[in-house]
Amino acid sequence: MPRIDAHGHVFTRVSPEFPRETGGNTPPDREETVEKLMAYMASSEIDQAMLVQMGGATPAHHAYVLHCLGTYPDRFLGIGLIPEDVLPSPQEHMDRLTDGTGIVGFRLGLVGGPRDPFEKADVRTFRTYPVWKHAAEKDLVLWLYVRAADAHLIAYLVDAFPQVRVVLNHMGICPGEGKGTHDRWGRPQIDTPSYNPAFHTTIRLCKYENVTAKLSGHYAFSKKPYPYQDLDGWNRALLTSFGADRIMWATDFPWIYEEPGYDKLAKLVEESMPDLKPHEYEAIMGGTAKRFLRFPDLK
Repeated sequence: MPRIDAHGHVFTRVSPEFPRETGGNTPPDREETVEKLMAYMASSEIDQAMLVQMGGATPAHHAYVLHCLGTYPDRFLGIGLIPEDVLPSPQEHMDRLTDGTGIVGFRLGLVGGPRDPFEKADVRTFRTYPVWKHAAEKDLVLWLYVRAADAHLIAYLVDAFPQVRVVLNHMGICPGEGKGTHDRWGRPQIDTPSYNPAFHTTIRLCKYENVTAKLSGHYAFSKKPYPYQDLDGWNRALLTSFGADRIMWATDFPWIYEEPGYDKLAKLVEESMPDLKPHEYEAIMGGTAKRFLRFPDLK
């Protein structure tokens, strides 16, 4: 069974060939190349990985991820982004980026329905409804890291589109608005209380067979150093609810290269969940991603 890192980001310095948006931890001259990632993967015996686009949502901004997928087609799959201004009619954008490229789905940070959980909801009025509809028609994956205020809306769309494969990013946690900062290593930090209502909303999605969750991003939510023991309860809750066959492990590279290190995160599952049975460990470390995301066979 291949060992698969199910979520991370690569990018290179800004150039005419590889344009991208820049930010506080992604200045124009910074690069975290796919070859650098592959060196870390090799040292930790990780075979494949999912590359999640960052640094812009236009087709041009995807140039480096598309380059990586084309260069190493048996090692990587990709998740794209959708500009908010094309959400009412995203079909052309989605088709352009998934036509034989290795991009198999799209990440969403919003849902776009009524904020009041007691208000009557019609999914056809949700801003992202056209994305879900086209994902259902084209058998694409939807990668969810939505805002806390939108968490209660996910179930409406999952229920309406049971054929869409859904991945809940970063332990199913939904960040509150304005709760994100960066630490001294440039890593995202999310202010998350020990009781997180949005987490309890997303974890109930375990009843849907087309929904999986990722063990990733611990460094952003934990208030303790590796192996993030204050999140052990959340790990157990995901395992109990979803089962190992619907959980994937990921590092969220490159933010973790310096602290705690890729090699440590490659051992996080065995460190934080020592009672796993061998078949459960294999599923979380690659089996679920291989089956659910349809990673290619290694050549």
